[in-house]
Order: sequence, then structure tokens, then C-alpha cells
Amino acid sequence: MDFLIAQTLGLLAIAILVAIGARRLSLPYTVGLVVTGIALAFSRFDAGVRLTHDVIFDVILPPLLFEAAINIPWQELRRDLVPVLVLSIFGVAISAAVVAFGMANFLGWPMASALVFGVLIAATDPVAVIAMFKDTGLVGRLRLLVESESLFNDGVAAVLFGLALAWANSSSAGALSAIWDLLRISGGGIALGLGVGGAAIVIAGRTGEHMVEAAVTGVAAYGAFLAAEALHVSGVLATVSAGLLMGSAGVRGNGANFGLSAPGRAFVLELWEFAAFFANSIIFLLIGLAVARVPFAQFGWGALAIALLLAFVGRAATVYPLCLIFRGSRWRVSLLDQHVLWWGGLRGALALALALSLPDRVPLRDDIVIATFAIVAFSVLAQGLTMPMLLRRLGHIRPGQIAAPHP
Repeated sequence: MDFLIAQTLGLLAIAILVAIGARRLSLPYTVGLVVTGIALAFSRFDAGVRLTHDVIFDVILPPLLFEAAINIPWQELRRDLVPVLVLSIFGVAISAAVVAFGMANFLGWPMASALVFGVLIAATDPVAVIAMFKDTGLVGRLRLLVESESLFNDGVAAVLFGLALAWANSSSAGALSAIWDLLRISGGGIALGLGVGGAAIVIAGRTGEHMVEAAVTGVAAYGAFLAAEALHVSGVLATVSAGLLMGSAGVRGNGANFGLSAPGRAFVLELWEFAAFFANSIIFLLIGLAVARVPFAQFGWGALAIALLLAFVGRAATVYPLCLIFRGSRWRVSLLDQHVLWWGGLRGALALALALSLPDRVPLRDDIVIATFAIVAFSVLAQGLTMPMLLRRLGHIRPGQIAAPHP
């Protein structure tokens, strides 16, 4: 235990130094963390903890998702809920189909393995996306669209991933079963999250102690996630739903008769900002440490290039045709903003967690993991590094603008 605490403190100290350096060099904080992690791996640094499915899902995701959700303005999200849901639901299916078809036809993968890979790499990762936009300091409708999509599309990705995995394991699943799983996992996660969030608001509203109010939000964030996973529904959607409800009706609500007190609201926002900073620091350092140890040459550099290209083509097939549906409506997304939606569709910890959870009996399991690590590494480093330049080119941020490194 002492060793784990010491190693965690060491990682946090490294993250602090990276934050200072990234700020002075006007570089995205997340990019600096991954590069530092890679460098530490070559120096044989022992982090004391490895990147696993359980670490990502049970430790890292809840604070990051909850912090993002309580800060999303519900009134603005409600205005753009239609395009967000269309991109989240149909976008994952389209992207997964494109990637699966390409992996099967260009690399000769079995369709079951190709579909598993297509689904897990289709959803944009809320951890990477939110960290990137906070690095750049982008605000407004565009950020809302990208972040909200990344928060919601996990529900569809989780359902399709389970179905694809069942198929890869030679289990049959009919159309009615697939529809039921979609409703059960996504709807169950949302319902559970709303129930937990509502109960937390009622409990927190009965005390004016900001410490107790903060503790209630912590129980809600982790409790919704862990309870949903135990019930085999979407933990991500449960935590997001709880966060959205608490953010709109509790943290930012009227502290007199409903929701948290005024001191409690300020304290909760700052507490979760630090929690997200800590979780981001750990996850991106661990990604860098893990990437440095992946045998990419074993997969083949040409095959990796094809997999990466397919991921971008799949994302393009999602963004541009679906945004075309809203042309001429109040939900119209400009072509320049569509470019940001495409290039800003980062993959990260969520894709890695799904890949690492694959059982050994899945055909081409090791190849799926290697390809996922390659796409995530490129996504965080290349897309994360060039996104500020794209946003400046499109006039969304000022020249030289990089936000202070925070979650």
C-alpha cells in the first residue's frame, strides 16, 4: 500500500511538472502527458499500476464523466439535443460498419473480429475529447456538440460491442434481442443515473454543510457508475445522466429550497475540477507508458496505416452525411464546424478499456489490441497537437491561445 501511494504521488508530481512545461510551451497538456509517459517507459520507470480495463472503468471514468456532465449547460444541450442524438446513435453504427467492412476486405480479417474492432474504435472518447477542448479553451456551441456527442455515444457503442463480442464468441443474437439490449443497456443506464442524481439532490438539499454536499456528489458519481455496471447497463450513461441532472437542478440550481447551498455549489465545482485534473493526469501518463511497450511492428506498419485510415474514413462517413440532414434547419452545422467535428473525434481510454476487456478466445485479439493502441496514440498525439492550429485557422480561438492545464 505504501508503495502504491508513493508511486501515485510520484505520478502526480510528474503531472505537475508537465502542466507547468506545457503551459510555457503553449502545448496541449494531454500531449505532454503521453509523451512524458513514453519517455518514462524507456527509462524503465515503474508506475506501480498498469493500464487495465478495471483501472479505466472503475477509477478513471466516473470523475471525468461526472465533472464534464455537471458543467454542461442543460438549456444549451436541450436546444441541440437532436443533432447530438443523431450523431451519437447513428454515427457509431455507420462508423463501425465502415471500419469493419474495410478491415475484412483490405486486411482479410474475419468479419466477427472486424466488427468487434469497428465498434470499439467507432465511438469518440469522452475522456480524450473533453481534455482536448479544455486544453484549447474552446467555448460555445461547437464544443457543446463535440463533448455531448462523446458523452452519449458510449451507450450505443457498449451495446454494439456486446453484440459483436457475442457474435465473435459464436453466440447468436437476433434483431429483436439486439433492439432489447439497446433499450435495456442505454435506457437502464439513463434511468438509474436520473434516479441516483435525483436522490442525491434531495439528500444534499437537506444540509447546508458544503463538505457533506460534496461527499454526496462523490457517492452519486461513483455509485451510479458501479451500480449500473453491476446491473449490466451503461455505467457511462448512468454517471452522465446523474451529472446532468445534478448540474442543472442541484449544483447550478436555487440553493434556497432546491439543490446545493451557494457555498456547496462553489466547493463542488472546484472539487470535481481537481478530481478530473488528477484522473486526466494519471490516465494519459499510463497511456504513454503502455504505448511504449506495444509491439506495433508485430501487426505491420502498412496494416496499421490502413486501420488508421479506416478510422478517419468511418468518422467522416458519420459527420458529413449526418450533418447534411440538418442543412437549412435551426440545427445546421457549418462546413467548417463539421471539419472540427471530424478531426476532433479523438479515440482514447474508452477504446483501450474495451480492447483490453476482450477475452483471449476472440479471434485476432492481440491484433485488435495493437491496432487500438496505435489509433489512440495517433489520436491523442497528432490530433491533439494539431487541433489548436485548426481551431486558430478557423477563428475559434485566438493565436497563441492555450488554456491553463486543467481537466
